[in-house]
Amino acid sequence: MKRLLSDYASVLVLAGLCVYYSAVTVKPYHPVTPGAGRELARTIVDQCGRDARVLIAIRKTTDDRVFAESIRHELESHGGQVLETVEGSAADVRQALERIAASGTALQAVATHHPGSEWGPLQTHRLAEWGVQSPALLGLRVFKPSSYPWPSFFTRQNLLNVVNQNAAVAIIAIGMTMVIITAGIDLSVGSLLALSAVLTAVSLQTWGGGATAGPLAIFACCLLGVGAGGLCGAFSGLMVTWFRVPAFIVTLSLMMLARGLAFIVAVRYQGWLAGGTTEGTPEAVRVQTPLFAVLGTGDLLGIPNPVWLMVLLYALAHVMMTRTSLGRYIYAVGGNPEAARLSGVPVYGVLILVYALCGVLAGLSGVLDASRFNGGRPSAGVLYELQVIAAVVVGGTSLAGGEGRIVGTLIGALIIAVIQNGLNMAGVTSYEQMVVFGLLILLAVLLDQLKKSQAKR
Repeated sequence: MKRLLSDYASVLVLAGLCVYYSAVTVKPYHPVTPGAGRELARTIVDQCGRDARVLIAIRKTTDDRVFAESIRHELESHGGQVLETVEGSAADVRQALERIAASGTALQAVATHHPGSEWGPLQTHRLAEWGVQSPALLGLRVFKPSSYPWPSFFTRQNLLNVVNQNAAVAIIAIGMTMVIITAGIDLSVGSLLALSAVLTAVSLQTWGGGATAGPLAIFACCLLGVGAGGLCGAFSGLMVTWFRVPAFIVTLSLMMLARGLAFIVAVRYQGWLAGGTTEGTPEAVRVQTPLFAVLGTGDLLGIPNPVWLMVLLYALAHVMMTRTSLGRYIYAVGGNPEAARLSGVPVYGVLILVYALCGVLAGLSGVLDASRFNGGRPSAGVLYELQVIAAVVVGGTSLAGGEGRIVGTLIGALIIAVIQNGLNMAGVTSYEQMVVFGLLILLAVLLDQLKKSQAKR
């Protein structure tokens, strides 16, 4: 039982958090899904007949359009007819009803969802008025999917948002895990994210072609941002190894340097655009490249692209750390650098590589950030290092080095994401969340120390 709790404690914590937030967020759920649309269409056919004429009223959202298409397909498969599909607001629904009334075509039902049923033209008292105004609308009924209690936390959309919004932190946490396993630390990852985002955005707008940038130009500009992060990480590794500067001091200095450079590049670029100099805090360097935005905002099979990228990187990192010589070298350096050196492990090369990989992943997260927010933000990634370190430590990686798992870091990142989502749903401010994450790191380190002290006994 002790071994089970030790190995799967983070999984149990994640499961407990999900159960807790699910329990406290139960409220009436109003489905807008393809399944709900098909069920709604069958209800209309049962109550209004197979030849029912229907108006579909929805909002201008992707989910609503899929919902409406499922209603249409199911109705037509049973012999029903959709007279019109209205996308928009209450005013658009009213105009559609007026058009149908003027045409004299009988309308038996309006298919909509819970938000649509609350629009003025579809209220119960208004339905009676429509029947008085036009015989074609006499007996008109509004149908919507049945509501039921369900935790708002445990919905597909919210769970995808939880992972997608924290994908950058989770990706950087891969590199941070390797660094901490070698008994190091990297405080510069948030600033490297910002620098990479700004460099990518500026290069796209100046050399990449802006709105007309093609795939090759976008790839080259993204490579510049990722490469900048990798070079900065390699610099940290070089300072730690050859010059024996403590990792805390090196990465703290780089954190300030990279953040300052991100602001400088943004200021100079905006000053160049304005034909002079700019003062004050610079705004984000906007990117007018639709194809570039797909990377951070697009999806595949309904799952956001950053989530796919995160899963792929974790799979590759897990294989590297558990199935390759490099992974064994990283653990060996963290466990005992001198013993690793005597065993033939290139200690300096391994250290430089892990810091470089951490920088590369921070740079990649910067590219995702620029794509997601349609521009390079010099203020992006502030305090990300706190969340990244929290994810790694909560995932079971020891700050003393030599111990940790990539899968554990993924669980730790999900725990941080779930806690952050729960705090946001509870209306907790960002600075109050900093207190929570700080205490979380302290608690995780304390538990790690207690576990080690018990192991020595």
